[in-house]
Amino acid sequence: MHALFGLGNPGSEYDGTRHNIGFSIVDALCEEFSIRLRPGKGDYLVGTASYRGTECCLVKPLTYMNNSGIAVQDVVGRQRLRLEDILIMCDDFQLPLGKLRTRPGGSDGGHNGLYSVMVHLGTHNFPRLRCGIAGPPEMPARKSEMAKFVLTVFTRNELPVVHQMVNRARDAALTFLSEGLTTAMNKFNTSV
Repeated sequence: MHALFGLGNPGSEYDGTRHNIGFSIVDALCEEFSIRLRPGKGDYLVGTASYRGTECCLVKPLTYMNNSGIAVQDVVGRQRLRLEDILIMCDDFQLPLGKLRTRPGGSDGGHNGLYSVMVHLGTHNFPRLRCGIAGPPEMPARKSEMAKFVLTVFTRNELPVVHQMVNRARDAALTFLSEGLTTAMNKFNTSV
């Protein structure tokens, strides 16, 4: 069993925001699999599917971004998942808009959702797929303004790149399921 976690914030007021790109990827995967998410046994939505012989669950934590690790830890524990069989999908304000970066581990990069996952899993060694949301001139110069920035919606001009990025991230997640992390990294850690 594998698990694909899309990080974001629940509630319609967060729909379409930069911080909810993880939710958008899970939505794209649900469409690909023709499934709907349902309430899980914890504070998250979950759905199950099979892709090229690999069983997986898709998860949207409902704990809000800063507490994403609670839901991740719950699913990992309930399903008895190995850390190498999970993929955390989230935004990254340090990457240019549209760029994907898949890694087997690393720091939180200033991302509170990733930090929460690290705290609750007790390690930084788990696969993650980070999606670039930065785009000048909208990027704030001061870090103190970043929390507001990540909760803004994408501009009309950015939406075509965002749509393409979500589709590429969906494909990267599918590659992770069928061919493994290294292949996903080699195929999708490129410039847009």
